[in-house]
Amino acid sequence: MTSLTTVSRRDALCLTAAALALAPGLARADAAAVEAELRKLYGDRKPGSGKIRIDVPQIAENGLVVPISVEVESPMTEKDHVKTVHVFADGNPLPGIASFRFTPACGKAAASARMRLAQTQNIVAIAEMADGSLFSTMSEVKVTIGGCGG
Repeated sequence: MTSLTTVSRRDALCLTAAALALAPGLARADAAAVEAELRKLYGDRKPGSGKIRIDVPQIAENGLVVPISVEVESPMTEKDHVKTVHVFADGNPLPGIASFRFTPACGKAAASARMRLAQTQNIVAIAEMADGSLFSTMSEVKVTIGGCGG
């Protein structure tokens, strides 16, 4: 029977390798990471305000299950509809939370989901319209118990 305090050299090397492999994923995104993702998606186009609304709790007691709803004002016609809505969090290991795609057949540009948040952070939602225009909004969620290992 092996003692819990005795670790072979091989086990120690395996544990170290596993920890190093996981270490990059433990880093947190920030506002710059969200901006970088937005640049990848939209280049230098700047979003306007209005049209998009996110509904998230101001305080999330448990970061494992934080509800979010997004809605964009649009007639959802062939010429004037919402194409996509992307949701980002600036304090999670990866900034991208969700992406929703819409067509005029949807009738309404609205979606809801649950997200996992590691810590108190800003949630950013950005909508791209059929004509290429962008609209964004942001809301802070205070997390009391982190959902991503925090």
